[in-house]
Parts: sequence; C-alpha cells; structure tokens
Amino acid sequence: MTVTEQQMLDLVGHRFPGGRYRIEHWENWLLTDCTGAEQLPDGLVHPIALFHVPILGSGTSITKLFELGHADGAGSVGLESYDWEYLEPLREDLEYRIEGAITSVERRTTDEGQVYDALAFTIELFDADDRVVARITNRWRFRRAKP
Repeated sequence: MTVTEQQMLDLVGHRFPGGRYRIEHWENWLLTDCTGAEQLPDGLVHPIALFHVPILGSGTSITKLFELGHADGAGSVGLESYDWEYLEPLREDLEYRIEGAITSVERRTTDEGQVYDALAFTIELFDADDRVVARITNRWRFRRAKP
C-alpha cells in the first residue's frame, strides 16, 4: 500500500484516547530484574517502564501506532530516538493520568534514495495533583517501499 505524504502529515495533532496507569510492585520488580539492575528503594520505578507505560496508559498500543503510521510490514519501522524527561520520580502503586499525541511528521529521503516518514509522538504522565511528572517523545522511522 502506498501512503502519501499528505496522509502522514494529516496525523499531526492526532490525540491518543488517554487513560490511567498504575505501575504495580510486581511489574516494577520484573522490569527491573530483566535489566539485571538492583531493585530501587522506596517504591521507585525503574526507568525501563517508560518503554511501555506511556503507550499503554495513553490508550494506544504499538500495533495501533504501526497502523497509524502505515507500517509496510516486518522491518519497516525503525527507532530514531527516545527522549525521556523525569520531572518527578515515578513510584509504584500510584495512579498516573496519561495523555499524548502525534506531534510531527516529516517525509525524508536517505542518501541511498530510501524514502521514510519520521513520526514523533509525545506522551505525558500526570500525578494526582495534575502535575506533569514525566514526558516522553519518541521518534520512529516508517520506511516506504521503493516505487
């Protein structure tokens, strides 16, 4: 399927449904364990949680993001960057309100002539006092088949 540049540009501003997420102790323990790190004290959440908590908590999924970006199949999506901002430490067993949106899309061509769409989305986590405690901006590369 060919996706036009305008179809991709039209995604800018698309808001995810939003939602809430509570990082349970067992989840934090498993995530921390898989990194080989020591458990953090006082219910602090390991940073690895920002790989999935914002996406799930904002009411979307990797599958949905692939669909929105018109992924062309296996190997067509690459990671450009993950920018994570911690404004406050994340803690276990606290509920966070989460919302986000697609913030930019740019069609690019590599020196080798490969066309791809650089898509960025930003998701924020809010505490019970409605303060932003964490913000992620992920940039993904959706490779397009050569015509």
